[in-house]
Amino acid sequence: MCGRFTLAAPAEQVAAQFQLAEVPDLSARYNIAPTQQVATVRATEVGRDLAFFRWGLVPSWAKDQSVGARMINARAETAAEKPAFRTALRQRRCLIPADGFYEWQAIAGGKQPYYIGLADGGLFALAGLYEHWKSPDGEWLYSCTILTTEANELMRPLHNRMPVILAPEHYALWLDPGLHDTGPLQPLMAPYPAGQMAARPVSKAVNRVANDSPDLLAPAA
Repeated sequence: MCGRFTLAAPAEQVAAQFQLAEVPDLSARYNIAPTQQVATVRATEVGRDLAFFRWGLVPSWAKDQSVGARMINARAETAAEKPAFRTALRQRRCLIPADGFYEWQAIAGGKQPYYIGLADGGLFALAGLYEHWKSPDGEWLYSCTILTTEANELMRPLHNRMPVILAPEHYALWLDPGLHDTGPLQPLMAPYPAGQMAARPVSKAVNRVANDSPDLLAPAA
């Protein structure tokens, strides 16, 4: 799964890599958690824009928004069939900028958090879906989920799932608003090459959502 991630890259770098028309207003985040607002990139009629959506997808037909807490991730293998995700996969795909994510390995006496990212420490895109939901009082809520796939060789000792990471050359296809056939998207949702990634154990301070500082990325003692 993917339950926490980071986005600390400068806003100018995010704008350049994701070809945004404007430099977004971003603050460095080191412990982004479910139900928080996350930066998402989507295609519009005039290009790509960055908007903040709540992490935890709330389907348009949901009775209330609490269901979103259980939908922070969507399995890539079944998203095209699941009622909560299938329409979004066809019509509302997005990129979620990140420069790392956390996973917890079960060990004797508890769990050890690991920080995982690209081997070069660079910025990347998580494959996301988004939805809009109207509350009973007429307020609109935009929410998103992160797609996951089977773990690669690097991730397997930590967890059997990992987020879908998209290479820059695949951004345009993923965001293409005219593509409603999910067939061409399936190859993009494969595990990212393990040789291009790195992982290291970090402090258990990341377990507390309120902790959000660069210290969380320091290698565990």
